[in-house]
Amino acid sequence: MADEPGSPDAWRIAELEREVRELRRTNEALRGYVAREPELPNGVTRSVTNGGRHMAAAPPGRAADPRWAPERPPRIPEPPRPMVEFRALGPIEAVVGGRLVDSGAPKQRALLALLVSKVGEPVAVDVIVEELWAGSPPPSAIASLQAYVANLRRVLEPGRAPRTAPRVLRTYGRGYLLDSRVVEVDVHRFGEQAVAGWQALDWGDPRRAVGEFEAALALWRGQAYAEVADTACVRPDVARLEELRLSVVEGRCAALLAAGAHEIAVAELEAFIQAHPLREYGCELLSLALYRAGRQAGALAVLRTNRKRLADELGVDPRPALQLLEQQILNQAPSLDWRPQPREVAKSA
Repeated sequence: MADEPGSPDAWRIAELEREVRELRRTNEALRGYVAREPELPNGVTRSVTNGGRHMAAAPPGRAADPRWAPERPPRIPEPPRPMVEFRALGPIEAVVGGRLVDSGAPKQRALLALLVSKVGEPVAVDVIVEELWAGSPPPSAIASLQAYVANLRRVLEPGRAPRTAPRVLRTYGRGYLLDSRVVEVDVHRFGEQAVAGWQALDWGDPRRAVGEFEAALALWRGQAYAEVADTACVRPDVARLEELRLSVVEGRCAALLAAGAHEIAVAELEAFIQAHPLREYGCELLSLALYRAGRQAGALAVLRTNRKRLADELGVDPRPALQLLEQQILNQAPSLDWRPQPREVAKSA
């Protein structure tokens, strides 16, 4: 029996039918659209998409218009490339727009090398003059320095409009600086790759460590900051970089040993120890490499030669690690045998 008009059931059915009609109208209005963002400029409150085409919803009272929004979402801009790349692990070089540029006469190149060694820090005119002319500047030193700076600015920013402030080589108080925000220096990249190599070795990934160390060493073309390596304000950094370079060479050989490349490590370390006979870690690595390559007598000879050299030249004994290694080689300790690193095992599984 049908519900009579006005009965509670009839009222509920009518109410449900009304809600269904409202839902249908809403679905038809929103069909194919998907909410995108909670807020957009100029009063736009959301964005929807129709068939893969991005559209912005208009403010209340206005119909959606595809012209309100681009057809593609905005791209995240990539970080800007440095305006100039400097190579200071050897004679100074500057690369502008991917092209090696002429850094000028020797004094001008020395000025550039000095500024690169302090990139991001102002270098006072008095310090520059003192270093470039070795404490005996001529009366024309300031004028010459200003000419060098002007020449470098033209070379480093060839497209800079006249009478606009330079962005690379800036005046800072009574001095000059290279702005670290717009330049890149191979010295910094070398340090980053050296750290990455040691981290990879610590994480049990010797192959990656070898790659990082080799990439770091490939940046070297000679003595760091060659034009000003003997000046007082650069000499400490030159010594620091040379020590880091030697440690990276040792790190690469340690990674070769960890990867099982014993013969290659022997060849590298023999040349290294000949050039740097007092590097104890290098001697330790060479002795271990010789032992793993089946040359026990040679491994012991390296350690005994190192002990004698330290006693004769420095009056000291080898560090405990070398003394322990000698005893382990004599006893043919199993702990000296090569074993694949965890990552090497995972790759071969």
